[in-house]
Amino acid sequence: MKNRSGVPDLETVLGHRFQKPELLQRALTHRSQAYEQRLAHPEPGEDAPLDTADSDNEQLEFLGDAILGFLVAEELCRTYPGLREGALTRLRAELVSRHNLGLVAARLNLGEFLLLGRGEERSGGRRNSTLLANCIEAVVAALYLDGGIGPARAFVLREIIEPEAAGLCRKMLHRATISDYKSALQERLQAQKRGQPEYSVKAESGPDHRKRFLVEVAVAKIGAPAKPLARGLGNTKKKAEQEAARRAIIKLERVAPAAKDPEAVAEIDSDE
Repeated sequence: MKNRSGVPDLETVLGHRFQKPELLQRALTHRSQAYEQRLAHPEPGEDAPLDTADSDNEQLEFLGDAILGFLVAEELCRTYPGLREGALTRLRAELVSRHNLGLVAARLNLGEFLLLGRGEERSGGRRNSTLLANCIEAVVAALYLDGGIGPARAFVLREIIEPEAAGLCRKMLHRATISDYKSALQERLQAQKRGQPEYSVKAESGPDHRKRFLVEVAVAKIGAPAKPLARGLGNTKKKAEQEAARRAIIKLERVAPAAKDPEAVAEIDSDE
């Protein structure tokens, strides 16, 4: 299937040759185009075209949303086995968001392939991020219905997950609030299979009503001594632990930005 300008075949972009090209045609057909087609070519005996869902991409969008959510959840669990449910949920939400899917569609130049009614065409529908995101979901469903889960999974991995997942994971850790640093550090270390964080008080100073605590966080591995990561100061043990975790996250990010590659993590010293 070619776009209006005769640019390369969309099937090549998607990485799948359709056995039923009408599925791809439907995935690209906006409701406005389907309605205009029914106006121009009504069925014999029809006084007015019916607003049916079998000629536009809305049902495929509904199915594709479910397939996409499953495939993203499956891959995140496989890639980040140590992340807790809350972190996985946030990552999945970012990856399947209208914003991210719209960016994916724009990168694939999908807008040029959309089949729009004249009104949507005039209003800039080919650049509408919501229409583009909906079309991505419909395309995922078309891939699944035509070729099974394999082509759908390959497309989702290549175009939606792999370009963004690692970066989103790093951003998510940096956006942690002060109450989240310990959880964020634990999730990161588990994802990198580096062991559990351990906190210990190294020093106390000041009078009882103005205590200062120096806490060190280290990584504990079975059969090996704990490896210090960072230290933090605070007027309570809890705040000192959070500060140590925050500094450890910064250190890990600086040394090993590829969060999903545990082999890339270099040894971290404890100078702080």
